[in-house]
Amino acid sequence: MSAGNRWRAAAVVILVAGVAGVSSLRADCGMGASAAKPVSGAAAASSAAVVPASAGGLALGSTAPERDVKMKSVDGKEYSIASVAGEKGTLVIFTCNHCPWVKRWQGRITAIGNAAGARGVGVIAINSNDPEQFPEDAFGEMVSRAKQLGLRFPYVMDATSDVGRAFGVTHTPEAFLFDADGKLVYHGGVDDNAQDERAVGHAWLHDAVDAVATGKTVPTAETKTLGCSIKLRPAATQ
Repeated sequence: MSAGNRWRAAAVVILVAGVAGVSSLRADCGMGASAAKPVSGAAAASSAAVVPASAGGLALGSTAPERDVKMKSVDGKEYSIASVAGEKGTLVIFTCNHCPWVKRWQGRITAIGNAAGARGVGVIAINSNDPEQFPEDAFGEMVSRAKQLGLRFPYVMDATSDVGRAFGVTHTPEAFLFDADGKLVYHGGVDDNAQDERAVGHAWLHDAVDAVATGKTVPTAETKTLGCSIKLRPAATQ
């Protein structure tokens, strides 16, 4: 085999391995990806009121819905989005325990969240999943996971899934970052490489939080949300 053919064969093997890794995570949690493409901060600023973060989801420039709803956290206290709001902004992360994509990103989410709190950006992690579907998402498991990760921000149970429903959340993990005026300035994923932190090319959430903490424009306001499909409880009938 010529050198050129060997290089092409190796490239094919690497590509297949990468696709297999992603396919494995898809199969483990029934995930999908939103159709949203990256949107620059400048573009978002010019059309924030009309650009949807995802199909049927919260639009850039919107305020947080259900912000006064109190939810039980792993420390036994109740918190709302309003109660954790920081002077510089507020980060709301929808997450859970069972999702393999969350498990890949949870260390990075913890680092970003813990650091944000010290920079004037309030943080709250919300589990809107139905533990009847995945027992690993039950409250007791949340307490254990928070201790394991060393979370320094509330990790709360959305007991009715109504908060997640109001946000139009579709995946875990899925991040919503609001600025000091309470306007949505970032919606999307953590970064562009769940598999290998060392190979991350675009640290979207980290960069967005840094921009909000320093009063700058978020460089990328919207990104594809990659993760497990969210498992909401059935909506209450009126």
